[in-house]
Amino acid sequence: MDAVKRGSAGMKLGLALGALGVVYGDIGTSPLYAIKECFHGLHAIEASAPNIMGVLSLVVWSLTIVVSIKYIIFIMRADNRGEGGIFALLALVPGEDRLSPRMRNFMILAALTGAALLYGDGFITPAISVLSAIEGLEVATDAARDLVVPLTCVVLFVLFLFQRHGTTGIGKVFGPVMLVWFVAIAALGVGEIARNPGILGAVNPIHAYRFFAQNHLHGLVVLGSVVLVITGGEALYADMGHFGKRPIRLSWFALVFPSLLLNYFGQGALLLSNPEFAPNPFYGLVPRPLLYPMVGLSTIATVIASQAMISGAFSLTRQAVQLGYFPRVTIIHTSEVTEGQIYIPEINWVMMIVCIALVLAFRGSSGLAGAYGVAVTANMALTSVVYFFVATETWKWPVKRVLPLVTLFLIFDLTYFGSNLFKFFDGGWFPVAVAIVIVVIMTAWKDGRAALAGRFRLISLPFDDFLRDVAQHHIYRVSGTAVFLASSSKYTPPSLLHHYKHNQVLHEKVILLTIIAADVPSVHDSDRIEVEGLGNGFYRLLAHYGFMETPNVPHVMELAFNAGLIPHSEPISYYLGRETLLPTGDAKMIRWRKSLFAFLSRNSQTATNYFGLPPGQVVELGVQVEL
Repeated sequence: MDAVKRGSAGMKLGLALGALGVVYGDIGTSPLYAIKECFHGLHAIEASAPNIMGVLSLVVWSLTIVVSIKYIIFIMRADNRGEGGIFALLALVPGEDRLSPRMRNFMILAALTGAALLYGDGFITPAISVLSAIEGLEVATDAARDLVVPLTCVVLFVLFLFQRHGTTGIGKVFGPVMLVWFVAIAALGVGEIARNPGILGAVNPIHAYRFFAQNHLHGLVVLGSVVLVITGGEALYADMGHFGKRPIRLSWFALVFPSLLLNYFGQGALLLSNPEFAPNPFYGLVPRPLLYPMVGLSTIATVIASQAMISGAFSLTRQAVQLGYFPRVTIIHTSEVTEGQIYIPEINWVMMIVCIALVLAFRGSSGLAGAYGVAVTANMALTSVVYFFVATETWKWPVKRVLPLVTLFLIFDLTYFGSNLFKFFDGGWFPVAVAIVIVVIMTAWKDGRAALAGRFRLISLPFDDFLRDVAQHHIYRVSGTAVFLASSSKYTPPSLLHHYKHNQVLHEKVILLTIIAADVPSVHDSDRIEVEGLGNGFYRLLAHYGFMETPNVPHVMELAFNAGLIPHSEPISYYLGRETLLPTGDAKMIRWRKSLFAFLSRNSQTATNYFGLPPGQVVELGVQVEL
């Protein structure tokens, strides 16, 4: 029993160490630019003693209320079989049997908007993190000023270039490097606090109250920069499935939270005695002989933070595809052991181009900070809203118990969001524009697929009628198995009708395969398939996949054959339908949305690649459809 406990404790510590490298990379590198933006950014305030104490008080209570209480204690309870994130939260929302269609649609739109905002955050995080780290060279020597932007672009290019190799190897050092990072920033803070211990008085919230009382509207604007200390807090929830709740909570309370507080207090103590360090208080804490090593460590830490955000964007995209909210993309598995490690080249190259373009456009972390925060705070507010409905409708918690809690969360979320709106024209428009574009794409794709399925139902023959027709006629059967992918198991796939009509022949075994997206992260192979024998060599096969899985049709067939549910008959041919969409029909979609859906459909990944089909065994049959 003791050995088991020790093993369990060792495993927990290992996961906690791993969480440092993946979960806490973003929020862990915020000290590089958060305090700087309050006293030297676009909306900076004077580095006077009352202002410094007020800002530090806001930092302390933002980390405490938003991260420690909201996310660590409460939001992380909303797990879907251990997985977290906005789509996992959406999957917990009750269906229309318990929520009205209008309310259900509102919840879906809120979740989609939250996911879209994370993409905007994902574009900015690598750019601002790496740029702020390399800006430390300016503190060391003015000669490096012109090198900051080129070096940042090179680091970002190399980072995205190596994504196709996966993170298995480098991931092993993420945790230890971030452990060194957190210990280092804590030590830097402790040294300065020892010289000016009065800064610890900022833990008293009265300083935050006085800050707003003295600065009024300007204080609210500065709050938009204070928000930078909690960016990355949503990653605690999104990455919960990789490490589990307890290791993430252990890492936060044992190391990350104390280290961040010590460093922020250290920066505040430095500014109390040396306000001239306001342009870069983080590097002002670093002794000059250690400046270059600290720039190197900071760059590595920001690359790790960026890597976590990029991997998160890949996972988010796969979930959206599986749930039917995004076109099929190329999904490459980069690890034979960890199923969740994937690479999506389309997303990777778009992110690389946009990140480098942001660096070239803003040319400094202060400029990018204006674009940072709007997406994060809006996502946090939407998470609170969806959490309320999950708690009251799914868990059946009393409203009087949930409402005060969620109201507290929303007071902070909406206040932060409102303060960031002052930065809208300084770059805050960018993540909002990205979110709008992505929501338009997601809703157009979802509605277009629904309209296409409705059109097919009108022109399709119920499968039972097709079976009766085949039974009444002597149809020549050839040896082998034909697998027809169908969006509905009740109707005859157009590809089967076309094949039957033009070739007047059927295979010995005909399988109607339907992929069903489940409202869970993953499905065990034992629960993966359902098979129904329909007689005369026909079978209905249903394959269930979670929203964090990628369907693999050959694997599904192997499961069915090995279980003896379907007799194995070679050769196997896979029949797919390829639709040519025309936006001239009477579907209830605006013309431009039909055209967008048709464009996305033409340029999405082929079903052959997405479903892992062997190309030499695939037959595609085309059909024109008016939407």
